Amino acid sequence: MSSSELAILAEELRIKIIDMISEAHSGHPGGSLSSIDLLTALWFKEMRGVGVGSSSLDRDRFILSKGHTVPALYAVLAKKGFIAETELRSFRKIGSRLQGHPDRVRLPIVEASTGSLGQGLSVAQGLALALRMSGSKARVYCMIGDGETEEGQIWEAAMSAAKFKLSNLCVIQDNNQGQIDGPVAQVMPIEPIAEKWKAFGWGVIEINGHDMQQIVTAFEEARRLEVESQQRPVFILARTVKGKGVSFMENQTEWHGAAPKPEEAEMARQEISQRIKSLQSRGLHV
Repeated sequence: MSSSELAILAEELRIKIIDMISEAHSGHPGGSLSSIDLLTALWFKEMRGVGVGSSSLDRDRFILSKGHTVPALYAVLAKKGFIAETELRSFRKIGSRLQGHPDRVRLPIVEASTGSLGQGLSVAQGLALALRMSGSKARVYCMIGDGETEEGQIWEAAMSAAKFKLSNLCVIQDNNQGQIDGPVAQVMPIEPIAEKWKAFGWGVIEINGHDMQQIVTAFEEARRLEVESQQRPVFILARTVKGKGVSFMENQTEWHGAAPKPEEAEMARQEISQRIKSLQSRGLHV
């Protein structure tokens, strides 16, 4: 898929996110909307060997460490055919496989049960090490949040991954600058982010996390660094907007974990739909 096609697809998945959270009357729209461009490029362009039924040792893996933004991942999995589109309506309901955080027991397609912030990167670096030891050429991708980066376990894993030279590990930070208690800079500042990860021994790529061409290029660069035997993991610092794509949610931390009311959900759908039509009117079709 081209960058233009991926951009339209990401907008369509934004509507799925709004539908899920609105139907459940619960969920986290802010980070789901800020991360969907990144996940769309990752799953529909970058990751290899992730077809339905694939059990290849060489298939790429993905860990959603910031598990509360799983609506974005469910939207992707449905579009990829791993789950039925109709199942999205069961999000956060009793007995559903689609819980509010990834649950590997209920839904084995996810690589790990996550949601306790800070733990996903440890799982990802363990996977990357095991795959390398087994001779697999698979890569491991892990998405973390900027608020999550306040957790000490993130930095322990960052040290460990660099020590073991895990060039098959790529971490993407959804840097939307907001968390449940407010702006990250006020709760617990983490800047300068790029310089810190470089100091921990990582290759760092900084991008606009909503510019699809930049996203695609960053993933290509991360893979190139591995091929060229840089012998270090790669960190993609994706500068994003919390609630991206829904004007009344953008940069509003109160939408971190609040579900839109029916009328708000409809406003969001109409806004996104108009943007899709605008893109398509320029001759861009998925």
